[in-house]
Amino acid sequence: MGIESRYITRSIRSFYLKRVRGPLTYIAILVIVWIIFPMGSLLFPREVSDGSQISESFRNRQIYVRAKFGDLYFTGLRQFFLGRTTGYYYYTMWDGECYIILLDPITSEQGDPHISGLDTRVCITREGHIRSEIIARLAEQLEWKADAMSSSVSELVLSEPDAAGWKAWLLMVFYVGSAAYAVLMAILYFLYIAFPVLSPPVRRLSAYGKAKVLLAQAEEELSSLPQLATDDMYITHNFFIEVSTGGIALIPIDRIIWIYKYSTLHKLLWHHFSISYTLHITGEKRLYIHCPKNTKTDIDGIIDYLSEANHSILVGFSEENRRKVEVLQGEGEFARKIWAFLSRRV
Repeated sequence: MGIESRYITRSIRSFYLKRVRGPLTYIAILVIVWIIFPMGSLLFPREVSDGSQISESFRNRQIYVRAKFGDLYFTGLRQFFLGRTTGYYYYTMWDGECYIILLDPITSEQGDPHISGLDTRVCITREGHIRSEIIARLAEQLEWKADAMSSSVSELVLSEPDAAGWKAWLLMVFYVGSAAYAVLMAILYFLYIAFPVLSPPVRRLSAYGKAKVLLAQAEEELSSLPQLATDDMYITHNFFIEVSTGGIALIPIDRIIWIYKYSTLHKLLWHHFSISYTLHITGEKRLYIHCPKNTKTDIDGIIDYLSEANHSILVGFSEENRRKVEVLQGEGEFARKIWAFLSRRV
């Protein structure tokens, strides 16, 4: 009795329906992160032009902004991390209020006493300890009272490294890059679900002819009467087919050039649980198929049948067979030519 009609196509759809859950889940997590954390303002910082907009942005959790400053003056204080200077603290007057700004060492040119104008990204934070320290130092320099000066210094501290430093850029690249990758994979998986003929298992058949025609032939042979069948591997008159939770693969039997099995011992500490076997199939045009977690009996039956169906198949793993396959596939030819050329030069 044969397998149900269009079994391979349905298996491809089922496989990618399960695979698409991963990208969709990750996209949902990114959306939650966008809502909970200020990712929106990090990627698209608001442009501010006065102090009131700074306070408004902080209240609305838009803590990343792009601002234009006038004259900035070095306070004499630096930020350290592991003994290395990571920032220089400056102050500037903005709308009659004094703001403390932490600048990157490169931006500040390693603590330039005066910077005349700056347009940069900053992160709005509350750093009470550094604010108090800077107020005390400025009061000492200007011979003012710290309490009187405190009322004219904003409670908000602006940090350039937190908004424009390598950590912020790395976070943005990771967020945008991973989001783009997840969206792309979700689109591809939905495409494979809608059009299984475009999926990688079927597209690989294009090396041997028209993929759509070969898929239809494999479906027909599998639905009529497979020659040999295990839990997830099938052999028809012209095809080897694998349909498992790990993926789908099919290859014409006359295009197989090497088959062998590999055993894996499963154990926990000193206790041996079981041995599983993986079937390795190498086809023409560098097509490689791995069928893991099978029994020795099933794999031996598959190998025996395939070797009888195609007498040119190399059976078993050996250095001799590996070299023969390299020659058949043309692998390593370029490297051998380079080595021969270099040997002659030497």
